[in-house]
Amino acid sequence: MDRWNGSQRGFALITVMMLLALLMTMIVGYFTLTRIELSTTRSSMNSFRGLYSAEAGLNIRAADVREIFVGYNRPGGEGPDLAGATDACDPGNLGSGDYACRFHVFEDRNVQSFLAESPENPLSIVIPRGEQYQNLNAQEYGYTAYSESTALDGFTEAMLEMRFKSRLVPLFQFAAFYNKDLEILPGPAMTLAGPVHSNGDLYLGTNDTMQIDGQVTTAGELYHGRKNTDTCMVGPVGVADPGTITDIPDCNGTRLHLPQPALVSWNGMIRTGIDPVTVPAPEALDPVPGEIYWEKADIRIVLDLDEDNDGDYDADDTPAVVVRNIDGSDRLLDSNTLNACGVVDRSETFYNNREGTSIEMLDVDVRGLLDCIHVNDLLGPLSGIDETSEGGLVWYLGVDGPASNTLNNYGVRVHNGAQLASTDPLAPAIQGLTVVTNQAVYIQGNYNAVNKRPAAFLADSLNILSSAWDAPGSAAEQSASQEPDVDHPDRTAADTAINAAFLAGTDSTGGVEGTAGQDAGQYNGGLENYPRFHEKWSGKWLNYRGSFVSLNTPRHVDGAWIYGDPQYKAPKRNFGYDTAFDQAENLPPLSPRFTYLRQELFVRQFDL
Repeated sequence: MDRWNGSQRGFALITVMMLLALLMTMIVGYFTLTRIELSTTRSSMNSFRGLYSAEAGLNIRAADVREIFVGYNRPGGEGPDLAGATDACDPGNLGSGDYACRFHVFEDRNVQSFLAESPENPLSIVIPRGEQYQNLNAQEYGYTAYSESTALDGFTEAMLEMRFKSRLVPLFQFAAFYNKDLEILPGPAMTLAGPVHSNGDLYLGTNDTMQIDGQVTTAGELYHGRKNTDTCMVGPVGVADPGTITDIPDCNGTRLHLPQPALVSWNGMIRTGIDPVTVPAPEALDPVPGEIYWEKADIRIVLDLDEDNDGDYDADDTPAVVVRNIDGSDRLLDSNTLNACGVVDRSETFYNNREGTSIEMLDVDVRGLLDCIHVNDLLGPLSGIDETSEGGLVWYLGVDGPASNTLNNYGVRVHNGAQLASTDPLAPAIQGLTVVTNQAVYIQGNYNAVNKRPAAFLADSLNILSSAWDAPGSAAEQSASQEPDVDHPDRTAADTAINAAFLAGTDSTGGVEGTAGQDAGQYNGGLENYPRFHEKWSGKWLNYRGSFVSLNTPRHVDGAWIYGDPQYKAPKRNFGYDTAFDQAENLPPLSPRFTYLRQELFVRQFDL
């Protein structure tokens, strides 16, 4: 029995020892596996950090390309030689300019990147149906960005390649394009035969009928109803789907939010929540070296309110109309020639009821200025009114005074522009005309209504005076353009036709963009009151073909639109998009544009 018990104790000891050995084996295996997993995890984390660092290099290069195009330039230089004797980004093979190798440090990784350009650049394309901005013309530039991430120990963790395209889309290919909230809320019927885009929220409504025969896109939200009050107008709003015009859901008296899932029936013709596009800043219109329109203008005409140019603006200063160089200096001989032509002048006889002030106005006779340029070679000995750089003529018209950069009573008025041509029948035809100012512009009478040419106005705010308005500076204008508390004849409009694209500032409903401006008060007048009116248009037609673009609120005027203003009654609006702008060759000179990138290929090389 004792021997048996002893055998049992021995067997139990052996069993325990075997279990202990097995346990130790398991523990060793566990720690080995854990060590391997930790090592793998660290390796994976390092790999991901390398990947993300290299991807950051790609994103930087793509963003740089977009910013270059936003500035009306294109990348210059050459990339490294990919078939060279040394590797790309090694000494002696760095490339040059915007394509050259660049070096960064992200997440303790050394990152090198460079660009290569497609040999097909540029291509003129029509954006395919189904994409954002479908059917619009664009210039397309193709690029490939390369990026490599290396750990501090010299181990290459990620090599990436991204192929993308930069597309330049003219803003004037939209019936309406706003870099802010857009409200289209007409009382009478309206048809917009072109695309509509807002970088903010979009509000649609009508008391009659409204139809939009073009793609509708917004970076914000879409509402059927008003922004200034939680109400909805009674008429239907239709959008192409794209085969037929289909009404968006009824709002039943109150503002209705329409999220993207509620819009699938329009087959991509209505898109909400898209990425906002980058557009020129309002400073692009300023008269300073480096800004695109001042730099590229064919002629710069300025009403200088300080004749002595001493900055004092003394009471005895006599304002002068001058022609200027890019650096702001006066071209004395050209200024004398221009004034001798008698086609530009200063006027103080216009009273703006909306702003409550008389306007320091630069008056320009359009056909007279074309005559003066043609006869006197004001644009230079190698240029004339048939100038074709930038697509045609670009005139910068400005007012230089003590309040030029703040709220003021300055303005530029163009008249005698029913036909954009010299009065000399033997003079060459102009290719197109863009008028630019960073102040308010006033378009008087019919404009570009005969033998239409590509034309545009780019200004801080945009005003229309009908064909019934009297000649600038005349006794009739002076007697009728007075403060409203003075007894004077009613200013009654006449039918007027204008063919030109518009880019100008517009007010913000409630003074705030976005939902914070909802139900906040004063309506900004909407797209239907984009032009500022100063006459009683009751029963009279404003026949307009062009494109409405608004990138900001006005910087130099702040008079609010007021419904029922006794100095203004709404016109009968025959507003439409100029379908000629669908063809790139028919766009106005130096048309503003937006840029967006489209990625086509993303590759990671694993044979490191």
